[in-house]
This record gives sequence, C-alpha cells and structure tokens, in this order.
Amino acid sequence: MQGVPRITHRPTLQQNRASQYALQQPPGPLACPVNKPQEDKLNNAVLFDKQTYEKLLAEAPKYKMITPSILADRLRINGSLARAAVVELEEKGLIRPLVKHASQSVYTRATGA
Repeated sequence: MQGVPRITHRPTLQQNRASQYALQQPPGPLACPVNKPQEDKLNNAVLFDKQTYEKLLAEAPKYKMITPSILADRLRINGSLARAAVVELEEKGLIRPLVKHASQSVYTRATGA
C-alpha cells in the first residue's frame, strides 16, 4: 500500500460544519419566516350595521350562488355572521338550498318555479 496517500489531518466536527455553512449561506441578513412582513389582516365586521344588513337583503338574493364564504368576502363580515345571515335569508324565503353539507352549504336565489 505504498501508492495510497495517508490522511494526516482530519478537520474537527466544528470546522467541517462551519465550512459547510460558509458554502451554503450567502452573507447578509438571514431569510427566515420570522423576518418576513405579515400580510394585511382582514378587518371584517362581527355585527351587522344598518348599511351592511340592507346590502345583504338587497344584493344577496340576486347572487346566482350563495355560500357563507361568498357573503363573508363580498360583504366584509366574518364567517359566523355569514352563516347566520344565510340561515336568516333561508327562513325569509329569499334563497333556497342546493347542497347542505356539514362543512359547506350552497344556496341559490329563490325563483318563482
């Protein structure tokens, strides 16, 4: 075994890790999720005011498809308020159910037929 060179110096574990990190990470501030700016939080209403309630009664029965998520998005109300609004519209006969499921309910406008 005279042709094989012997390794006389082995780097320590700390030196090995430091060289790996030096090759992988560019210098500068770290890009981690903690440093990322937060997205804008929705400021949806938790109670109906007069204007929003009138908009619900006027516009929602004209939508072709009505779900709590659609009401929450278009009227800027939170999800629990949207679910209560859907129940109230159904009781008044302004909308009719298409699909009622535990996780999502889909309604449409009530027609004369």
